[in-house]
Amino acid sequence: MFGEYSLGELTSIFVMQGFAGLILFSVFLLMALGLAIIFGQMGVINMAHGEFMILGAYVTWMCSTFFHGYLPALVPIYFFIAMILAFLVSGALGVAVEWLMIRRLYKRPLDTLLATWGLSLILQQFYRSVFGPREVGVELPQWMLGSLPVTDVIEIQINGLFVMALTTIITIAVAVMMYRSRWGMQVRAVVQNRVMAGAVGINTEKVDRYTFGIGCGIAGIAGSAFTMIGSTGPTAGQLYIVDTFLVVVFGGAASLAGTIASAFTISQAQSIMEFFLSGSIAKVLTLLAVVGILMLRPQGLFVLKVRR
Repeated sequence: MFGEYSLGELTSIFVMQGFAGLILFSVFLLMALGLAIIFGQMGVINMAHGEFMILGAYVTWMCSTFFHGYLPALVPIYFFIAMILAFLVSGALGVAVEWLMIRRLYKRPLDTLLATWGLSLILQQFYRSVFGPREVGVELPQWMLGSLPVTDVIEIQINGLFVMALTTIITIAVAVMMYRSRWGMQVRAVVQNRVMAGAVGINTEKVDRYTFGIGCGIAGIAGSAFTMIGSTGPTAGQLYIVDTFLVVVFGGAASLAGTIASAFTISQAQSIMEFFLSGSIAKVLTLLAVVGILMLRPQGLFVLKVRR
């Protein structure tokens, strides 16, 4: 497999695929952060998480169309506005879904899985009816286009650097919210002992609703980042939901560090193997490796130690 390449060519291939893997890692991590909050902290299996991501992607596409058509002077900054709107719209839908459906299904994982799977199908059909079945793509600002030459054969895409910077900022923000804010303290209290948290005055229903909404809002931001590396279609979210659950479970459902390490490992493995093998074979080998490790360590790479 490697014999037909020289050492210099292999080095360039690994660097380029490694950078492509970092872009995939960024999307995986943004998706997994929202899912880790919902699944890891609330225990809700949200099979519609990919559709919340695609909602953010469609919001970004609509912003792109609107700004290019009516406010061309603001095109260089429209992407920042689109990300904020994607977070708000996806988060608002998440809050509504939690209030209308999820709050009635806590501690019923199978019912929650089936209900959110049905919701994903409803949202897919809604996107198909409103936006059409064909895939759409955003027009990026000029400053995001092009690449930066590193060597004669290695170039780094500017939009990829932007996605990685965005992922770093969101990850730090989530860490601060979870471990340094009053909301994060309340979330962790509800996770550890819901009855005692309610007894000391925490509104557990409100915490659940906002937690679910924030997780869905982060998925919306992931959708904005997704528009830079792929086209948006009604069923595009389903292509990432399995990988995202894999990232969360492999890293440890309630561990932020585990989510980051898992997303990096899986994305890099897939990116490098896809160059030398087919995409399907790379995914199968990655899945087999993860399943094998989970058989030896079912709690994931990282596990939070809780005093009992």
